[in-house]
Amino acid sequence: MCEAAAYILKEGREELVSESVDLLESEGGVIKIWNIFGEKVELKGRIKSLSLLEHKIILEPL
Repeated sequence: MCEAAAYILKEGREELVSESVDLLESEGGVIKIWNIFGEKVELKGRIKSLSLLEHKIILEPL
């Protein structure tokens, strides 16, 4: 599978936001994340890093 896991940085630690991420959209400081099960998460933040090899998305809160 090629899905990723999304994490948000909180107090220097990575906190899991969503697993099996299929789609991520960033618009106006809002990150929208959908997983393969159709579940959606929205949060205020920005993308800090994305590793396709590790299937890992790191977000920073705004």
